[in-house]
Amino acid sequence: MSRQIIAMAAEDNFPRAHADRSKVCYEAALNDTSSKGAAIPLKLHIATGDYDRTRALADGSVRPEGIELRHEALFAADIFRRLLERGEFDAAEMGLTFYLGTLDFDEPPFIAIPVFPVRFFRHSSMFVNANSGIATPSELAGKKIGEMFFYGTDVGVWIKGILSDEFDVAPTSVRYFVGGVDRYEPKWDWLPFRPNPPAHVEVRQLGEGQTLNAKLQSGEIDALISALVPSCYLNRSPGISRLFENYETVERDYFARTAIFPIMHTMVVRRTVYRQHPWVARSLLEAFRAAKKKTERAYSAGLPFMNTNVAIPWLTAHLEENRRLLGDDPWPYGVGANRKTLDTFLRYHHAQGLSKRRYTVDEIFAAETLAD
Repeated sequence: MSRQIIAMAAEDNFPRAHADRSKVCYEAALNDTSSKGAAIPLKLHIATGDYDRTRALADGSVRPEGIELRHEALFAADIFRRLLERGEFDAAEMGLTFYLGTLDFDEPPFIAIPVFPVRFFRHSSMFVNANSGIATPSELAGKKIGEMFFYGTDVGVWIKGILSDEFDVAPTSVRYFVGGVDRYEPKWDWLPFRPNPPAHVEVRQLGEGQTLNAKLQSGEIDALISALVPSCYLNRSPGISRLFENYETVERDYFARTAIFPIMHTMVVRRTVYRQHPWVARSLLEAFRAAKKKTERAYSAGLPFMNTNVAIPWLTAHLEENRRLLGDDPWPYGVGANRKTLDTFLRYHHAQGLSKRRYTVDEIFAAETLAD
């Protein structure tokens, strides 16, 4: 565990009286107004990716009640590293598998709120080399499969779980190779938890200078699990394809049958902040909802004009089809609308040997955000 994370956990172990005094101090600060009568907000430093659904928080057009945000838009992996290794940010986007790893600490340093900046149907995230002889998902058993960065990424948890549930391909039936996709990535030693598989799962770290993209292209691995599209596929290298070439059809059928829209990332708040100001969890949840709603209204505003303001052919037809399948809120926040999806991920994570125990949905989110 990094020293910064240990320090954060230690802060969380302050006596309750300290937290109560801090809450009293903050409430006093709210009542302390300037000459113009403005309340003094709580200042929070947060980070998310640059998404349409969070942009209103970034530009300040949506503001959480009682909070003054300093927002940074960063690549997700950079957020995770700065949050976990350096202890930056009061609240931030975090991959579900990263968050669950921190819950195994004696003193978990974060609490999640049911905001999901990234969710994605992942059938499209499996790539194969034609020389591997893999034509159907069941033929992955016994093969060599690459997984980006480390065993147990969010995309990897979902794909392994789906392959097991839907195609009887057990996670233990293949050999894994982990590392960078298009550039060499050493082992992520900065992770404050061990991204190690169970002893009975074979995983090999790529050597210096090696990439999963090159291994897939050469046939040294048969398939690749990756949220990043490898350059050999983008460059249309001969023999490289997706396992599910008709992935949109497959993914729509998957949702129609299961009602699961896979969640990759959530938002976490430092417990040192949360314990002093528990209202922050609900305030941030409502602000993220308002920011997402603003984006949804912008897309809907274009419907009467067939969305000619966006340079994407047939966008209107796409939005209408999504509404028919996914409903009026295709990207819901909150626990209630996502309980099955979240519980499925928790089941997969534990079954794949990545969490010490089987967590329940309600225990991983701030209590103030559970009522929906």
